[in-house]
Amino acid sequence: MACMKLGTKPEAFRLEDHTWQCTSGLPSDIRIEIGEAIFNLHKYPLISRSGLLTKLTGDNYNDDDPVCVVHLNDIPGDDYGDENLITQTEMFLNQVFTTWSDTMNALESCEEVFHDAEELHIISRCIDSLAMKACLGPSAYNKQTSSTSAMNDDDITRSHSTHIIWNGVSASTKEDTLGDNWWYKDVSFLGLHLYKRVIQAIEGGGMKAETIAGSLVAYAKKYIPLMNRQSSFNDASHSKPVSTPSEADQRTLLEEIVELLPNKKGIVGTKFLIRLLRTAMVLHVSPSCRENLEKRVGAQLDSAHLDDILIPNQGFNSIDTLYDVDCFQRILEYYMSMSSMDSSSALNSPCIVEEGLEDAGQSLSSMTSVSNLVDSFLADVAADVNLKLSQFQSLAVAVPDYARPQSDSIYRAIDIYLKAHPLLTDCEREQICNLLNVQKLSLDGSTHAAQNERLPLRVIVQVLFFEQLRLRTSIAGWFFLSDNQEDNRSDSDVVRTQGRTCVNEMRQRVFELERECEKMKFEIRKANSKRAGWNFFCNRRRHYRRC
Repeated sequence: MACMKLGTKPEAFRLEDHTWQCTSGLPSDIRIEIGEAIFNLHKYPLISRSGLLTKLTGDNYNDDDPVCVVHLNDIPGDDYGDENLITQTEMFLNQVFTTWSDTMNALESCEEVFHDAEELHIISRCIDSLAMKACLGPSAYNKQTSSTSAMNDDDITRSHSTHIIWNGVSASTKEDTLGDNWWYKDVSFLGLHLYKRVIQAIEGGGMKAETIAGSLVAYAKKYIPLMNRQSSFNDASHSKPVSTPSEADQRTLLEEIVELLPNKKGIVGTKFLIRLLRTAMVLHVSPSCRENLEKRVGAQLDSAHLDDILIPNQGFNSIDTLYDVDCFQRILEYYMSMSSMDSSSALNSPCIVEEGLEDAGQSLSSMTSVSNLVDSFLADVAADVNLKLSQFQSLAVAVPDYARPQSDSIYRAIDIYLKAHPLLTDCEREQICNLLNVQKLSLDGSTHAAQNERLPLRVIVQVLFFEQLRLRTSIAGWFFLSDNQEDNRSDSDVVRTQGRTCVNEMRQRVFELERECEKMKFEIRKANSKRAGWNFFCNRRRHYRRC
């Protein structure tokens, strides 16, 4: 850091308790008291540089006492003299502000005398200087570094390119290795109150939102150790912070970080946002902070993974689910509301047709990703005996049917739920199966559903019907293809052979489905006949009682 020598004879003063004594041999004729500190000095060197001291010594002059006593509450300084304390201080500060490292050291030093430095506007000037240098980029850092290096011109020859010749050896300048995050590490050593002001000043200086967010992420990882506990074993950071803050300090820091994050989608990874949300739930942050994080995650839900959204429930009630289903429900609702807003704005905007089609394709792809995520989440939590049917239904219906290209995933989740909740009534089983579009089941899914005893009878009949209809349509298509290719003599034999093989397989499959369907009809008639006999018996008993 830049230094300045105050006085030519610093050894001429010694400190005794709280009193500074002059050892030059001449007796002191003025005593200046500033708080508890006492300075026994000489009058004339002082009044030659300060008009204020000249006035105060004249007001406090006493013929009986050769030592003039002056009381100062602070050191205001004045404009008297060309080299007074204010002028020298300004020269010193201007020298400090020329380099990034000196400015950082000055700002860190202000921590010990924070209130005085704040009152003298030293902190604000340091912050403004740092913000300006950070916005200028690595080139400003390199320029300041090179300008303060004490090097001989004979030893260093600068070329017109970005290289420096050290005694004939070429070396790249620091600008080649520094990126936009060159200032992250230095500002991470600041306390939260100073770091927040530095970030706000840098953001006000026009720094990119992505760069601001990167610094906030690095600061949060360093001073919120609970975040590392919320990460998976694969991406856990093994670096330890300088000191472990209390949970109250971590909660305050997390809330401030969330407040400082720029409101722009995608500048922070979804995985990090969910880790931040998990930590916020553990630290019991304010409801507004938690809602802010849930909305940010909801805006990027299409890039989330199943392991990320399986957030453990913080409740200690035995009726709570293992994972926080309500939290995921809110995140999903935020995503759906934002998607609907984007769709309506796209329809109302006078955009080009091609661009509109491209945006629609991206929106459908995003919605499909979210539907797959929801179905995977349902399949994972469906085995929880504490999961209510209303919670399962709310999550399943939140995603539109067009976003599911196939129904195999939601069918798997429904089957797991039925298996884990065997005490569901017939009405409840019908309700949960209404979430399933049997027409979108694959061949494997239809085969499994047709033999699934946990499904209601109506659903099984629907599965058999649509699979039979699908096979009949395929057979008709093969016959049509075979007739159209009869004229092609060279390929006619191959087509006939392949067509007969496929047709025989499909006929066998149709025969099996018809047999299963007839068996189902027989069971239905048998059940209805038993119900009719029982009703007849009950009616006869009522008749005899009346008689």
